[in-house]
Amino acid sequence: MPQDSTAIDIASCEREPIRTPGAAQPHGFLLALAGGAQPQVVQVSDNLAQFTGLMPEAALQRPLADIIGAAGAAVLAQLLVDGELRERPAYLTTLSVGDTAFDVLAHAWDGLQILEFEPARDDHGAELQRLYPLVGDFLNKINDADSIEALCALAAADIRALTGFGRVLVYSFDEDGHGNVLAESLADGYDSYVGQRFPASDIPRQARELYIANRVRIIQDANYTPSLLTPASNPLSGKASDLSFAALRSVSPVHLQYMRNMGTLASMSVSLVVKGKLWGLISCHHAEPRMLSFHQRTVCEQLGQILALHIKNRGDADELQFRLEVRRSMVRILGGLTQGADFIENLRSVLPELLHFARAGGVAIVIDDRLTTFGDTPSDEQIRALSDWLGANVHEEVFHSGHLSAQYPPALEFTDSASGLLAMQISRIHQHYLLWFRPEHVYHIDWAGRPDGKELRAGQLTPRTSFQLWRETIHGSSTPWREGEVELAVEFRTALLGIALERAEQMADLAEELGRANKELEAFSYSVSHDLRAPLRHIVGFSDLLMETAGTDSPERRQRFLANIKDAARLAGKLVDDLLSFSQMGRAALRPIRVRMDDLVQGCIDKLAPDLPQHRIDWQVGPLPEIIADPAFLQLALYNLLSNAVKFTAGSNPAVIRISSEQLPGETAFHIADNGVGFNMEYAHKLFGVFQRLHRMEDFQGTGIGLANVRRIIERHGGRVWATSVPGEGATFSFALPHHD
Repeated sequence: MPQDSTAIDIASCEREPIRTPGAAQPHGFLLALAGGAQPQVVQVSDNLAQFTGLMPEAALQRPLADIIGAAGAAVLAQLLVDGELRERPAYLTTLSVGDTAFDVLAHAWDGLQILEFEPARDDHGAELQRLYPLVGDFLNKINDADSIEALCALAAADIRALTGFGRVLVYSFDEDGHGNVLAESLADGYDSYVGQRFPASDIPRQARELYIANRVRIIQDANYTPSLLTPASNPLSGKASDLSFAALRSVSPVHLQYMRNMGTLASMSVSLVVKGKLWGLISCHHAEPRMLSFHQRTVCEQLGQILALHIKNRGDADELQFRLEVRRSMVRILGGLTQGADFIENLRSVLPELLHFARAGGVAIVIDDRLTTFGDTPSDEQIRALSDWLGANVHEEVFHSGHLSAQYPPALEFTDSASGLLAMQISRIHQHYLLWFRPEHVYHIDWAGRPDGKELRAGQLTPRTSFQLWRETIHGSSTPWREGEVELAVEFRTALLGIALERAEQMADLAEELGRANKELEAFSYSVSHDLRAPLRHIVGFSDLLMETAGTDSPERRQRFLANIKDAARLAGKLVDDLLSFSQMGRAALRPIRVRMDDLVQGCIDKLAPDLPQHRIDWQVGPLPEIIADPAFLQLALYNLLSNAVKFTAGSNPAVIRISSEQLPGETAFHIADNGVGFNMEYAHKLFGVFQRLHRMEDFQGTGIGLANVRRIIERHGGRVWATSVPGEGATFSFALPHHD
């Protein structure tokens, strides 16, 4: 289509005063009233004399009774209740003016009460009885239609049967405004347009807006001569009279010529409005002039509303099914992305599913210098150049195009594999992209006549004269990206970034844990070398003394040396056992069950009994709840805490050890308090580390691993440990375990 011609078409049509044509169609006449309780005629169509015998100028500023007779005026006076008329015409009654019966329509607009008189059919009563049952029949049949095309075909057939028009088309508008004929019903001798396209320039923007406002438009004879309004302007506002909602509104002479060029002398259009937008039209054509009553048009409008509702429901159902399928694919992809630690490798592992997700022919992952492709894609060099272009020119999170070469000319070199592109930016900082490619989809458009058939002659726009099929072949485009695909791609990107962020947080936590482990390992190595070296030195030293004094020393002295060797060996063995236990805490699987804490505490006290010191210990055990935990591990933690309390109360007489619990938000806390030596809170952070001691080994025996074991056990249960103390007054060691539903 030549660009200049299209620009002229649209600009010229946009200037036409289609809402204020200053004239009416002549098959009826129009009266406008104003004046409140005693309204007078203030504007008429100039064909008034044809129907009433009264000249237009003579009717102005006179009561309605002077124009249509007292009887008719009295009937209308009862119906024209102030404030009840709406902007769309309503049928008031059928009454006679002279020897002719008229259907009277009325609406309020632009400050006036506008009355329209259309000649009535002779079979008025029979027509009503026949028309309205059709709505019920249509409802019954339309529920069985399984596609939008089937819905439209049913509507076309019923409306042609209802109206007697020779051709009824149902077409939808695409995103460019072109009308695509989905269904039709034809009488013999009428050309078929099904599957063809009417160009957007056939219906200018202002006409589309009027189709939304006024859902039905009728032209009974395209050869009519318009009946001008007298006076030409609205007498109240002084502006051109707005006939947007008038059934008799005269239409553009360009459109009348368009109809004649098409071989159509009568037409009716019914708007299909879906979600507030003009989805399409039901367009009715007849080769001869044809009259339709208001009631026929009203039923057609109702059928159009029913059709529009079913189109919406069918479209919503199809879109929902499509989105569910795409979402299932997305869920499978996201599941695969959580399997391994390497995010990029995970993406590579789901390449086939990524292809299915976007209904694409090829997919590419661009991460810095790394490029991975799958399916039918451009070359690596072409993809890298495309990524550079995206980084420099595209700032949306998701970019899509069904005609990539129109925006990125180098794409002409690879239209066979990538006429369409859906690009997802994975990083805002780096050029990291997930790219989907769709191959070229060569297709044909059958136009109902050349779309550039209009022309401007001597300053006057003339409509196209040919409606013969004209085929256009489209190259360089892919199947378009659906709105649902783009929206789900944005959602997928959010989920993808969430996984990447979670992995980054996991890596940060791991780095922190490794840092802490390295510090523990450093302290561990030092402590092992220090603590294990001392008993081994004792063993070696006392063994040397035994060898040096062999045969000369007293048996008592040798006995003492052997006892020291035995104690040192026992200490070394305990140190090794505790290290092994600490190691196992991190590997053994937990087997949590319901545990009675009072039984567990009593078992630890009984186990400690053989090794208790000579001084008296006052055990004060409060009520303890049941919890969910691994009983073996938890008993080991309790044993370490209780033995610790016994050890550090050796100088207290009596020693008091209290075991209690309390309920905290989301967790249960347990406390082991004693009246022992306590510790300095300045060093509390060292308590639960491996080989960390706050007292000299000579004063209190131990390996320095017990409290580290306690922390590891409690943390593996999802809990926490802490301690408080006042030196010389005792200490309280606490741990809390989370609640389990």
